[in-house]
Amino acid sequence: MTAASRFDLSVLERAQKVPGKPRHKTREVKVGSVVIGGDNPVAVQSMTTTDTYDVEGTIKQIHALEEAGCELVRVTVPKPEDAGALSQIRAKIGIPLICDIHFDYKMALAALDHPVDKIRINPGNIGTTERFRQVVRKAKDKGIPMRIGVNAGSLERDLCEKYEFPCPPAMVESALRHIETAESEGFRDIIVSLKSSDVLVAVEAYRLFAQLCDYPTHIGITEAGKPPYAVTKSAAGLAPILLDGIGDTIRISLLGDPVPEIAAAFDILQATQRRVRRPELIACPTCGRLAIDLEKIIAELEGRLNGRRLPVKISVLGCVVNGPGEAREADIGIAAGNGQGMIFRNGEMVRRVAEAEIVDALMEELARWESENQHRIPKTTDAQGLGRRKLPVVTA
Repeated sequence: MTAASRFDLSVLERAQKVPGKPRHKTREVKVGSVVIGGDNPVAVQSMTTTDTYDVEGTIKQIHALEEAGCELVRVTVPKPEDAGALSQIRAKIGIPLICDIHFDYKMALAALDHPVDKIRINPGNIGTTERFRQVVRKAKDKGIPMRIGVNAGSLERDLCEKYEFPCPPAMVESALRHIETAESEGFRDIIVSLKSSDVLVAVEAYRLFAQLCDYPTHIGITEAGKPPYAVTKSAAGLAPILLDGIGDTIRISLLGDPVPEIAAAFDILQATQRRVRRPELIACPTCGRLAIDLEKIIAELEGRLNGRRLPVKISVLGCVVNGPGEAREADIGIAAGNGQGMIFRNGEMVRRVAEAEIVDALMEELARWESENQHRIPKTTDAQGLGRRKLPVVTA
């Protein structure tokens, strides 16, 4: 008979065995060829750093972003010559084009005369409600969706006075105020962002908004700074949001070249299991128990797995102490040491191999796993639920 515990074990008995929150249900908004919200994958976007009127330079940077996997791109439109370049740019790129308006509502109206796929505007920056209404009316007439971009650094004065400083409730009230203005014009093709350079403020703002509204959200930590800290800061802020099921499109704001933003965004989505697009390699740290050349094995595996789009977990442990248990938790795993390894598939040990054969053996097991799970591997971008432990996986 087991002795009674001083802890309340009923809490554990009621807890989820497979953790994870479902995606916050939002309405769908079509941005060119990409649908934001609903059950669609969290879309990755970036913003150019060029002068938009430099058509050749802007297109070149967008093509580099496309090559990296960017799915939507934003360009700034502060001047008439920038608006005038939009048609040329749109004709030469393959992903939806978003125009970003800073302060001048006339630039928003000018940009909407071109074939853009979305307009981003911060209503708190453009003055009167009537100016915002003019932009909303034209966007509605043109059939172009809008991102209402609320930023902690540019909230309306009355809200700062009401809440004493730019806090999450003030940001959310600002967003709701502008949503109601747009809705009064019959316009609902809206995406919302609530950005701050403060991680805690951003996280709480998105959580509050999700309690009140079903419009899709663009998530990001603004002005995150220079890598690598900026990537760490973005991950710290966006992971809690994504794990709560919030977020329909994502941008990582990095100082300098925007191309690295794309890999950072996909890494964060992969780590939070909100969008798994490639095999995940799990490797133990190089501690004193390590008894194989793990770095060489991982490097070779990364090369062999490059370009593969299977949402599979592969664990490579060079430890005979914790390795077997950890390897069982992956779809395919190996616990190795002293020149040989035990290979696990779906939690069961299937064979032993010599250290020199580990990579080939893992690739053979991957082929078997792929063949056995072919009927469960998502064929479309809205499929979820692949994995031995039914993790919330989305592939695209």
